Amino acid sequence: MQHYPKHYCGVFGVFGHERAAEITYYGIYALQHRGQESAGIVTCQEGQFYEHRGMGLVAQVFNPDNLAKLKGSMAIGHTRYSTMGTSNIVNAQPLIVTCALGQIAIAHNGNLTNASELREKLEETGSIFQTTVDSEIIVQLLARPRFENQPNDLIKTIRRIKGACSLVMMTPNEIIGVRDPFGFRPLSLGRLGKGWVIASETCAFDLIDAEYERDINPGEILVINKNGLHSYQAFPEHKQRAFCIFEYVYFARPDSVLWDKSVYKVRVEMGRQMARENPIDADIVVPIPDSGNCAALGYSMESGIPYEMAFVRNHYVGRSFIQPSQLVRDLNVKIKLNLIKELVKGKRVVIVDDSIVRGTTCRTRVMNLKNAGAKEIHVRLSCPPHRHPCVYGIDFPDESQLMAAKYSIEEIRKFLHADSLAYLSIDGMVKATGHTQDSFCLACFDGNYPVPFDPHLDKTILERRKQKTEGITWMLAPDQHQIKLFGK
Repeated sequence: MQHYPKHYCGVFGVFGHERAAEITYYGIYALQHRGQESAGIVTCQEGQFYEHRGMGLVAQVFNPDNLAKLKGSMAIGHTRYSTMGTSNIVNAQPLIVTCALGQIAIAHNGNLTNASELREKLEETGSIFQTTVDSEIIVQLLARPRFENQPNDLIKTIRRIKGACSLVMMTPNEIIGVRDPFGFRPLSLGRLGKGWVIASETCAFDLIDAEYERDINPGEILVINKNGLHSYQAFPEHKQRAFCIFEYVYFARPDSVLWDKSVYKVRVEMGRQMARENPIDADIVVPIPDSGNCAALGYSMESGIPYEMAFVRNHYVGRSFIQPSQLVRDLNVKIKLNLIKELVKGKRVVIVDDSIVRGTTCRTRVMNLKNAGAKEIHVRLSCPPHRHPCVYGIDFPDESQLMAAKYSIEEIRKFLHADSLAYLSIDGMVKATGHTQDSFCLACFDGNYPVPFDPHLDKTILERRKQKTEGITWMLAPDQHQIKLFGK
């Protein structure tokens, strides 16, 4: 995987377990691949919320002492990669608000495409925001009994927000799971003894020995309390689906089940389909770990070309403390994977990865192979070219930084110094999932966005908004004997 498109958050919730904080810790630990910038857990005992959030990985943020302070049999947790709002502790989740309804905590995976519009309306009527994440807009809306002169509740709030939204929320009495009507992001329900768990992926259930029950349906609001499960459909007439196909390609863990399909098996089938569409005479198939492992296996199985793990991944690579000179950038790319030269010398090599975004990392891998004496290098990608940015919660860059948006496949091949380059087709990718094309969001490949969005939408849109308080002075309005704000 070219390491520019980042992950985008994992959410987890548990109801009815005496060790809710520990269960949530292991739940978000299993979801660490979905976000590595910050992590947090909020629990509830007898109406009182307890929280701990921090920057870094789950194992860095939590320890036995702070977990012991998180009391209660309900909890929600979050691992974050910032897709809207900068990466800092203020924006770490879960978020908590206190309002007339009591306390509400929320953990969110996805991006709201109408975030700026909603926030402006809320601020015009007195809302004060503490963060620059779109998730806070949801709880600010929930805190209002009325909005735009209309009665407001959870269903009406969910109907007002647009875009990708998989949520877990907690009140003093219940855990709530919510999924947007298009079903952009995954969300699943599991059973843990007499309790219940909700998670972005089923791999979190495996770690805590929970039993997968079902997916939370697109548009569903699932309330879990002492009286059991209560399901509400907020969009009964909505039929269009737009599940993010890149979950199957890369984001989800291979041991997860998404939409009743094994991610591992789908990726192997993508590799098989790629071998059918783009065969080549070669001596070995080499994956780029870990993102290319399954597809490379499928390519090898279908083509009959032997599979070799010629690249060895260093699993203990952290952020460099050295200033980012060109030398350091080059070393940081190389330190992640080391090549076993004896396996590739004099060989015709097929290297398999999930995608190319900017191309610089892939070119480094090709040059590694050439320098090790590979005779030919053929690059195969298990998804189509990325030509459009994602606005639904994946940090794909804008088109100016997407290689396939600017260059032809032949031009990209030359840039990589590869002997051949081929991508899996959209039809082949979809076929490998076992679902139909109209079930998916394919916007990053074909530019067809299922939900309209602000053309200025990006991860810093809420930071860049023109604040109405910019350049103001405090003045006394003598006729009304109260403080007012006047622009300069």
